[in-house]
Amino acid sequence: METLTIGWLYPTKMNIYGDRGNVLALRQRGAWRGLHTTVREIGIGDPLSSDIDVFFFGGGQDQQQVAVAHDLYGAKGDALKLAIDTGASLLSVCGGYQLLGHGYRPHNAEPLPGIALFDAETVAGSERFIGNVVIDSQWGELVGFENHSGLTTLGPNLKPMGMVRVGRGNNGTDQTEGAIYRNALGCYLHGALLPKNPVVTDWLIEQAIRRRNPAFTLQPLPNDLEAKARSTAIERAVATR
Repeated sequence: METLTIGWLYPTKMNIYGDRGNVLALRQRGAWRGLHTTVREIGIGDPLSSDIDVFFFGGGQDQQQVAVAHDLYGAKGDALKLAIDTGASLLSVCGGYQLLGHGYRPHNAEPLPGIALFDAETVAGSERFIGNVVIDSQWGELVGFENHSGLTTLGPNLKPMGMVRVGRGNNGTDQTEGAIYRNALGCYLHGALLPKNPVVTDWLIEQAIRRRNPAFTLQPLPNDLEAKARSTAIERAVATR
C-alpha cells in the first residue's frame, strides 16, 4: 500500500478562513484511493522530518505571522526548500505564501524574513482585496476567495499559478495569481481551495508520491458533486464581479 504523509505547517498559528479544509481534502482524496494517509502537525520549535510527501501552509494574523517567520527562517526553512527541490509538493495560502518568498514588508513594523523558495516579494498595500477569484491555470478554471492587502510581485522567471479572470490576484495590477516552483504552489485563494478544485488536490498527491515512485498514477474518482459545486462557485463569482 502506498502511503501519503501530509505535513501541516503551524496549524495553531496559521489557520484562518477555513483553510484546514485543504488538509482534509488531501487526506480524504488520498484515502479514497486506498492510500494510507497520515497528517503530521508541525509547530514552532518542531523539526521538519524528511519523510513528508506534501505540505500545507496556511494564512494567519500579523502577530502569529511574526513568530512563524522567525521559526521558519533558518534550519527549518532550509529543510523545507530541500524537500521541495527533491520532489515533495506543497500548497501555501496567503501568509504562508508570503513567507515562502523573500519576505513581507508591513507598513509600520519590521520586515518579516522569507525563505526565498519563491522568487517573490510582498509589501503591505493600502487597499484590501476581498472577494471571489477565478483564474485560468494549467488545471483549467480555478475558483477561490481572496482576503488580503499584501501586494506580491513575482520575479521574472517565476511562473504564476494562473491569470485572473475575476478578482485582483497577486497585486491587483498585472493579473497574475499565485506562483509555481517545481511541485510547490503559492496563492491567495482561500475557500478552501482544494475542496473546490479537486484537480489541484489530485495533482499535489500524485506529484508527491512520484517523488519515490515515478510511475505512480492516481486512479480517477467520480467527481460529479465536486464538479457541480465548482461550477456553481464559478458562476456566482462571475455574476458578482
